[in-house]
Amino acid sequence: MSVSHEALWSIGELAERAAATVKTVRFYSDRGLLPEAGRSGGGHRRYGPEALERLRLIRSLRALDLPLPEVRRILDDEEAAGPALEDAVAGRLRDLGSQLRALRWREAALRLVQECPPGERAERVRLLGAVAGRPSTDAPARFWRGWLPARMPARATAAFLEVAVPQPPAEPAPEQVLAFARLHAMTSSPCPAGAQPRPDVHRVAGPGGAAVLYTGLAEAYELTGPQLRRERTPRPGEALDAYVAAYASAYGTRDTRDFRRRLAGLLAAEPRLDRYWELAAVVISAPGGRPEPTPGAADGWLRAALDTDNAGAA
Repeated sequence: MSVSHEALWSIGELAERAAATVKTVRFYSDRGLLPEAGRSGGGHRRYGPEALERLRLIRSLRALDLPLPEVRRILDDEEAAGPALEDAVAGRLRDLGSQLRALRWREAALRLVQECPPGERAERVRLLGAVAGRPSTDAPARFWRGWLPARMPARATAAFLEVAVPQPPAEPAPEQVLAFARLHAMTSSPCPAGAQPRPDVHRVAGPGGAAVLYTGLAEAYELTGPQLRRERTPRPGEALDAYVAAYASAYGTRDTRDFRRRLAGLLAAEPRLDRYWELAAVVISAPGGRPEPTPGAADGWLRAALDTDNAGAA
């Protein structure tokens, strides 16, 4: 249906009806987002009522901070509230969530700098600068990839990294940001000269036994979690049996008393990553709450349980 010339508006009239500026109308019109109903005798643009509704929709979408390409897709959708709008809103929410997480981390980092003694501020700025914006787990993941046995199956590696690398919380307390920054610095620093990337007690298993060992250790650590949460004294039981079985299977031997004594000696001679696990526990635990079990805490509990078991059998 055609629209009479009297029902058409100039660019200024459309802007006035929409409570917008002429510059705004011209901007959207030049980009093909506002339909022209015709031209005046002098070649000036004329708009009908549909342009007013379209302009109001465009401005509403832009008020939600949707970018122009998304606005165009929504306008091209046959249904104004259809899939294009749903996808655009979901995408924008994801972007905002990411930005909010970055801002929360930056705020906590700034508070840590503000509240520390003046003489420590320069050092803390350097420490926090690497994680204050968008904290990344790349450094801890690289650290563990160097620690894990070579040619370990990808699935087993991914499963171990999932429990060993703490994920930064979305709404961190200042102490969690500081712990994550220290963890990042620790795992980013080069290994001391002559240091081995992984313990000999794991190296003995070789590439073939690596997946068996780490799969079994993951099961043992999971069984130890309830013991740690209840603060139970290390003792023999199902968790320790799974722990010893993981090593025995990887070594191609049986779980015997002699093997348990040998394993205890091997484990006692290995360096510990206590500091790593202490920091990881702070990162993943609720502020002011009880520390969440980590693989390191579970391993320490199981080593103590193994010593208790061997002492009881002596």
